[in-house]
Amino acid sequence: MSFEALAPLAQQRPLRILLVNAGEADAISWAGLVQPLRLAAAALGREVLHLETMSPTQVVLAQPGWHIALLVADEQQAPLSPELIRAVIERCRSADYWGGVGAGVLWLAAAGAMAGVRIALPWSLYAETESFSERAVLTPNLFALDGRHLSCCGGAASIDFSLTLIEALFGATVQANIKESLCVERVRGHDERQRVALQARFGALQPRLSEAVTLMETNLEEPLSTDDIANLVGLSRRQLERLFKQYLGSLPSRYYLELRLQRARQLLLETNHSIVQVGLMCGFSSGSHFSTAFGALFGNTPREERQRKLAPPA
Repeated sequence: MSFEALAPLAQQRPLRILLVNAGEADAISWAGLVQPLRLAAAALGREVLHLETMSPTQVVLAQPGWHIALLVADEQQAPLSPELIRAVIERCRSADYWGGVGAGVLWLAAAGAMAGVRIALPWSLYAETESFSERAVLTPNLFALDGRHLSCCGGAASIDFSLTLIEALFGATVQANIKESLCVERVRGHDERQRVALQARFGALQPRLSEAVTLMETNLEEPLSTDDIANLVGLSRRQLERLFKQYLGSLPSRYYLELRLQRARQLLLETNHSIVQVGLMCGFSSGSHFSTAFGALFGNTPREERQRKLAPPA
């Protein structure tokens, strides 16, 4: 789901955003989220953006009425008590859009508040999802919007998430000003993946899943079929599809396609290979298929992506 779905909220005056800090004030997940929003609030004025920051115990006593509410905690943070997390959820879910950042995503999912929802969870917490992995859908992306639910893996991705919210709510000019203030050159998109090897995410938990993704990553130019991959890792096609759906929120074929397209975008921006060469290097024998698949995932064509590299800085 595109973050452009948040745009109608910009008509609210003031737009009320609640951030619930369940961790340390200097934690990167918190700082990365709150600082861009504080700068936006200062630039726009309280009558446009009213940013509220509270502790979990404070929010339980607060009056609802927020448009966006997020529970934030770094992954090392000890979880809240079951009673307190239930009370926080009750307050936060009254907002139009709500969710968590970092360990906050895990706590919400473990409490059953993210059933059937695609969530962006820190990779280091994947091993703690066994109790609810069938109720929530894990996505390896940096952040996600699914229906009314927002989630971000935290860490440095909190900055990208915060800046994406600012653009969706207040436009590209406001975002550009905040980026300049923070010396941020590029905002990573919600569809980008956490840049950690799958083996590090799962360790010994799902070795065949790790092996399957490694096969994909090392066979981009001449893609293997799903059946071939399943045979090579010693699983049936159905078993492999179940693993991908449970842990990566995608079918193997879709995940493989996105890997190839992510690599293609990297080559378009970082090398001088022609568009045709890039397509071939990423397993696309047809230029039209490459262009159509690229556009469906990223919203622009390979040629437009290449023009981004060539365009002078604003």
